[in-house]
Amino acid sequence: QVRLVESGGGLVQAGGSLRLSCLASGRTYSERIMGWFRQAPGKEREFVAAIRWAGTSEYLADSVKGRFTISRDNAKDTVYLQMNSLRPEDTAVYYCAARKDGLSSLMMAEEYGYWGQGTQVTVSS
Repeated sequence: QVRLVESGGGLVQAGGSLRLSCLASGRTYSERIMGWFRQAPGKEREFVAAIRWAGTSEYLADSVKGRFTISRDNAKDTVYLQMNSLRPEDTAVYYCAARKDGLSSLMMAEEYGYWGQGTQVTVSS
């Protein structure tokens, strides 16, 4: 069992920044990939970013490349999503998720077995 707890959401003006954190606990060694997804009202959940607990590769959706970065602190069992140059269209509930490694696309939400409760990010224009 893995427990994920997000924090860091809030209200920010367009062009501003926020950093989301996701604290993982439990059998984290079994879930080697951590991801961030978001869901806006009336829209499907969409992939934002992913990273492995090991290695340096990070994966970002095209819509956030150049503005968002994902990172991890293994000692703290925490994954971060640094969001810069925020836009109103970034407004959504952001979810942290964990999955086992494998060949399937990191962008597939259904491959993630553990999810946090979500944190609201609102970007005003």
